[in-house]
Amino acid sequence: MLKKYLTQLKSSGISPYIWSVFSILPFYFIFQSSSTIDIIIGLILTILFFITYRLAFISKKWPVYLWTCILIGISITMTVHFQFVYFAFYIAYYNGNIKNRIAFLTLYIIHLVATTISINFNLILRDELFLKQLPFIIIIWISVILLPFNLYNKKKQEKLEEQLEVANKRISELVKQEERQRIARDLHDTLGQKLSLIGLKSDLARRLVYKDPEQARNEMKDVQQTARTALNEVRKMVSQMRGIRIKEEIVLIKQILAAAQIEFICETELKFSNISIFLENILSMCMKEAVTNVVKHSKATVCQISFEQTLNEICIKIEDNGIGIGNNYELSKGNGLLGIKERLEFVNGSLEISDNNGTAIIMKVPNVIKQTDKEEHS
Repeated sequence: MLKKYLTQLKSSGISPYIWSVFSILPFYFIFQSSSTIDIIIGLILTILFFITYRLAFISKKWPVYLWTCILIGISITMTVHFQFVYFAFYIAYYNGNIKNRIAFLTLYIIHLVATTISINFNLILRDELFLKQLPFIIIIWISVILLPFNLYNKKKQEKLEEQLEVANKRISELVKQEERQRIARDLHDTLGQKLSLIGLKSDLARRLVYKDPEQARNEMKDVQQTARTALNEVRKMVSQMRGIRIKEEIVLIKQILAAAQIEFICETELKFSNISIFLENILSMCMKEAVTNVVKHSKATVCQISFEQTLNEICIKIEDNGIGIGNNYELSKGNGLLGIKERLEFVNGSLEISDNNGTAIIMKVPNVIKQTDKEEHS
């Protein structure tokens, strides 16, 4: 129980104590009055303020305007009659929690104007009790200006973060679903046909084993070869499912370019940090497609790759000194560039292509930091 209380205290800080002081202060100012009627009026207004304040928080749509106007009216009355301006802080806090933008701006302006007028009115009267607390009044007036916007933007940011989290979870589920469907298609296309063929040839060999043993042996050889082919395809498919890291892809790229007699230049040393495996797989596939494009279409003698990781993004640039790609690369569906673009857009990345003394492909993706084990289990 004590641990739970300390946790709540740590998260809330001194905020509960500030609100407690503000809740007690009205009675101090009310009992400064010598008239019994004024004291009774002050107590009624204070109780009415807190009741209305609670109703305002649980209300929606048009009652929000009603309760807020009543709160502003009570705050002005307490400021003018009892020199108690601190109810304005309560209202500023409430305004910051209004979700509707129009309602927020309307009530914000009304409250700011009303509070400013009531403060200036007391300054003109030069009441002694009011002037003694002038530094605190200035702080309250600044709070009326800044606090609502601070809270409103914070609530808006929290809402956007929640929506982003939901969207990320949805994307994750869609990726899993798409991957399952792809695996199902690959298994059907890879194993389905091969197993059907093995079944047919095995059945045929069984029938020929006594009639034509030589033909039966040939059929069994075909079964053996088909089984090996299916096994190799399954291994290849599993390897693709595992994905490939950027460092591993660089090794393969070197081999591909060397086989094509294209010089490979890597400007900077590969030192990416805290990148998710998913993002590495996306970038690896894009790099592979881009380099394959260079080998097949560019007629280049040199291919140069550079990497850069900043706080906000990861950039990979692939350049060659070939014949260039022309101006209609977006319309070409056979060179793999649309596939690269689609993969990058899936992770909110971008693809830029320039055609000057060869082709330069620039791939940029947001630098999403991979969570550490400590963060994941916290």
